[in-house]
Amino acid sequence: MQKTMPSSSDKIRSRAAWVSAVASVLIFSLKIGAYKVTGSAAVLSDALESIVNVIAAVVALFVIRFAAQPADEDHPYGHGKAEYFSSAFEGGMIFFAAIMIIGESAKALLFHEPPQRLETGLLIVAGAAVLNLILGIYLKAVGARHHSDALKASGSHVLSDVWTTVGVMVGLGLVLLTGLQWLDPVIAIVVGLQLAYSGFKIVRESLGGLLDAQDLGSLELLAAALKKNRVPAVIDIHHMRVIRSGRFHHVDAHMVVPEYWDVAQVHEMTQGFEARVVKDYEFDGELAFHLDPCKKSFCAHCEMPQCPIRLQPFQSLPDFSVKSLTDDPAPTNQGTHDDSGSKTTN
Repeated sequence: MQKTMPSSSDKIRSRAAWVSAVASVLIFSLKIGAYKVTGSAAVLSDALESIVNVIAAVVALFVIRFAAQPADEDHPYGHGKAEYFSSAFEGGMIFFAAIMIIGESAKALLFHEPPQRLETGLLIVAGAAVLNLILGIYLKAVGARHHSDALKASGSHVLSDVWTTVGVMVGLGLVLLTGLQWLDPVIAIVVGLQLAYSGFKIVRESLGGLLDAQDLGSLELLAAALKKNRVPAVIDIHHMRVIRSGRFHHVDAHMVVPEYWDVAQVHEMTQGFEARVVKDYEFDGELAFHLDPCKKSFCAHCEMPQCPIRLQPFQSLPDFSVKSLTDDPAPTNQGTHDDSGSKTTN
């Protein structure tokens, strides 16, 4: 059973990407203006990071539109993984900008020219920080609500840029108070190191999505949806795996069903169970179950009423936790699995 979000969600993500692109250009212009006024290495480092914001916003604009395309013959799981490429690209750009900042700041430390008109520069940079704060909160909110990894990555980067700017402002304030000119490039080097770490984290998280690393948060949401909609004929679920393609998740798992049921009964029950689970799951997605007969080894954990083949009294239900759902089943099945499967899509 497959669920997809309405097209209005794609429009909202696209609009957020446009807002990000326009705002990033404006903020970058403000910081470049502040650098021209002050000649500060710290302000230059902040402006260089904003170049990354501009490039990343433009890339995200195209990637989000591409990722919104529906699944087709060549891309049966959709185009959502393109968002991971966008966030990985952004993280790589941040890391590259950090190296540039550290290099330029080291030169400024050796051949330093004192910054000028720091009071005016501080006011301009403060205005840019406020705009960045508003933009970052907006992008994070839209990305979280509409399941866009590209927007969430952009929002995280923009918010980290706010802290970078705050650090630059504190540093310039110290230069004003103490008159120690060498503090300016030293602060810029610290900013560069912080950015390098931020870029590394974004790339690592994006690679996790590309390589289908387990995401504990989405697994917990899925486990809650499965537990909520459980029925007696769903005796156990195990070997659950999730392939994330942006906001679309493909879930496959083994489901243990009563061995004395016929194919029609199992099919009808499974269809209804899948429909209820995907309705309660926060992401777009589909479920595909490989069906295993109970082989009488689940009697103690099966609450099927009036079971004609029961060998043991019912004791307790298996726990639908992330660990139990993704691991082997608790009872040891004997015999071979049924090779039948269930997969329904709309």
